[in-house]
Amino acid sequence: MAMFFGISSEMSSGMIRGLGTVVVFVAFVGLTLWVFNSKRNSQFAEARLLPFADEPQQDTTQESATTRSTRP
Repeated sequence: MAMFFGISSEMSSGMIRGLGTVVVFVAFVGLTLWVFNSKRNSQFAEARLLPFADEPQQDTTQESATTRSTRP
């Protein structure tokens, strides 16, 4: 256990930054492979069309019947 603390105290900030860069790079490569995986084309094609999906229509006839004018 004492050896581990000796090693961690000797790590420079450059080494920690380098390890952080490697972790971010591996995450980037993994995410890129996941996005461009051909198995997910159908899921992404469906998600691509979500902004164009129709929203459910609300029944406006009941709102206009219950709304009253405040004018005398």
